[in-house]
Amino acid sequence: MKLKFLFLTIIALTTSSKLFAQNPVQITASFSSSRKTAVKLFKVINGRTTEIANAIPAINGRFGFLFYPEYDGIYVIGTGNDLNPNQNNLFYFKGGDQLDFTISDTSYVLNGKLNSKENIVLKQWQDLTNPLYQKAINFMGKNSTFKDYFPLQEEIVAKSKKFLAGKATGNAKFDKQIKDIMEMDLTNFATNFLNTPRSAHPSVKEYSEFYNTLKASKIAQTTGKVYNYPYGQKVLLSLVSVNMRQEGKAYKPGLEGIETFASYVPNDTLKGDITLDFISRYKTYNEYKEAMNLYGKYILTKAQKDKSEALLLPLLTYKTGTDAFQFSYPDKDGKTISLASLKNKVVLVDVWATWCGPCKAEIPFLKQLEKDVEGQPIQIISLSTDNPKDKEKWLKMIKDENLGGLQLFANGPGNEFSKYYKINAIPRFLVFDKNGKIVTVDSPRPSNPKLKELLLAEAAK
Repeated sequence: MKLKFLFLTIIALTTSSKLFAQNPVQITASFSSSRKTAVKLFKVINGRTTEIANAIPAINGRFGFLFYPEYDGIYVIGTGNDLNPNQNNLFYFKGGDQLDFTISDTSYVLNGKLNSKENIVLKQWQDLTNPLYQKAINFMGKNSTFKDYFPLQEEIVAKSKKFLAGKATGNAKFDKQIKDIMEMDLTNFATNFLNTPRSAHPSVKEYSEFYNTLKASKIAQTTGKVYNYPYGQKVLLSLVSVNMRQEGKAYKPGLEGIETFASYVPNDTLKGDITLDFISRYKTYNEYKEAMNLYGKYILTKAQKDKSEALLLPLLTYKTGTDAFQFSYPDKDGKTISLASLKNKVVLVDVWATWCGPCKAEIPFLKQLEKDVEGQPIQIISLSTDNPKDKEKWLKMIKDENLGGLQLFANGPGNEFSKYYKINAIPRFLVFDKNGKIVTVDSPRPSNPKLKELLLAEAAK
């Protein structure tokens, strides 16, 4: 197939020399119909799909991708998305693989002889299970009910037990992963069928035998099955819902919901994902705080912490009396100072940097303020946002300018304190009361007499 006939999207997923040492994956494809829908290429991250490229088919329906895979494993190609995976197909890629296929309205066919053994096996699995996929996932307009679906499901599940006989590819990683893909696919179809609108819904007693084998605790022993499957987190939540129904437990929102759902999942990291899923629906900081106080111990990975922060920031009002960010940073001698360690003191935080002219202009006024409030339960903190490479410059300025108060180093402008308070310009002055609550996150500067008045008024409380 000549590249001049293709619309090729070329993707460089990383610039590491190690990655480019391998060969790229080359995908050539076409639609059997005349549709012009954009086709997307997804990678799998922690049980969810993330789009990494898309292509618009040419007039003749042909398109393609050329990319360096980040990992050897499952990728997704199709016209759907993470929330609506209709018309998405699973493929396995490793460096140097080629794929040539044609998409139809309900399936796809592999072309030529260059397709990998792994993708040939995945196609055979798709052929076996596509009748379930069409009724359970791509179900709109098909009017399938449990009366026709359950017998078909039992028939295909029975056939799946012998599916892998004689299908070893020689790729040990894939030959192991395909078993998980099969399990997750069948679970996905079975749970999605029950959890989507139908003209008739079965009672729990009418569930077919296969549902008795589906346990969230089984697929959630570790993160592997969930995280390596494109829709793993969705499947886990759907399966918990089905298991709850089987045990007669009603769905409840809020903390009770987190507790119930988490009780079905033995792995702590996956409990964290469930916690974040519930928190994503919260509208207030107090709801977020209450949930994190109880279940924040399950927020373990960097991805989870980043998501937790992203969910938190829109809920912050910074109103007087609300909780302050519990920061903790090293001082000029390397000793860690936290907000909690300053309880019973009013705290003024000056966010600054050695390169900042307006910041340095406030230093004389800050020194005078320190003298004026001496003997009061007030602690002045200067929090440097200098880059790590400029730490010595910061230490030199402290010595040369004889800077007082507590001098803390936040390790760069992207520090947690600045992100929490959305500080995009410095200097910035923030005041916290004796109990670690917010007084104001945008106070007057030391050059304004009103700051001293504010601090003394808080100290007198």
